[in-house]
Amino acid sequence: MMKETLNVQGMTCGHCKMSVEGALKKLEGVTDAEVNLDAGQVDVTFDDSKVNVPAMKEAIEDQGYDIA
Repeated sequence: MMKETLNVQGMTCGHCKMSVEGALKKLEGVTDAEVNLDAGQVDVTFDDSKVNVPAMKEAIEDQGYDIA
């Protein structure tokens, strides 16, 4: 398992947190996603044989947030 921290711009509330975590957890290979609103980051635990960082970034951007 791999772990990656992504910087996400535009997250301000609980709904933002749920949107980003939910989008990531729908991806095959993502086992955990935890948003830290104060830091503007999401920690993602994933199987790199099933999903890659660009796919995770795209899932976040599809929710309307920018990756720093």
